[in-house]
Amino acid sequence: MTLVFIAAEAAEFSGILRHASSVETLDWPLRFARQGILNGRRAVFAAHGPGPQLAAQVAREAAKRLKNVEAFISTGFCGALDAELRPGDIVIGNYVNGEAVRTPEIDIGHTQAPVVSEDRVACTVEEKRALRKRGNAVEMEAAGVLNVADELRVPFYCVRAVTDAADEALPLDFNIYRDKAGRFSRPRIVIAACRRPMRTFPALMRLQKNCKSAAAALGDFVANCRF
Repeated sequence: MTLVFIAAEAAEFSGILRHASSVETLDWPLRFARQGILNGRRAVFAAHGPGPQLAAQVAREAAKRLKNVEAFISTGFCGALDAELRPGDIVIGNYVNGEAVRTPEIDIGHTQAPVVSEDRVACTVEEKRALRKRGNAVEMEAAGVLNVADELRVPFYCVRAVTDAADEALPLDFNIYRDKAGRFSRPRIVIAACRRPMRTFPALMRLQKNCKSAAAALGDFVANCRF
């Protein structure tokens, strides 16, 4: 039996992988795929890009290649919709887009609340406020993984780390810089940032710092989860 952790980007696994042993690269047609041992259990860590479609591709690939998937865990970063949440906080989704999902056992402090899963980045404070009535945090991949989990009748979990607060706008509208597959174009983002460097680069650096801290917090948390 294998736990399958699915994120958008490899960087979201940096904290979790520090707690894994016997980590090996998998020759899967994905941008990132590793297997290892986490808390004495076999686990796969895979990422193929943002959004529900790419996340669903990962889930289907794992189901095809593994004999027995014990559970799918949608993980990585999220944006806060609840004003009480701060960068680095952990959110366990008990609902994803209104559908009840499983929650792991954990003794470490966290927020257990509904999560909104959208195929776009919530970049503005106004957009976050509009989404608040649907949940406490927003992310992009859980709905895609959940659909596959429901189809295959595999248990599903959603565990996320906050990178941006509800009252914090992102420095760019990252949705503009996605390609046809849904992935972000880093060169286009850099070019856009260069148009307003004094305003944009400090905000991007702050977001990057939050992401590193969130990844570390997520790793420490997941390492103590009982799925």
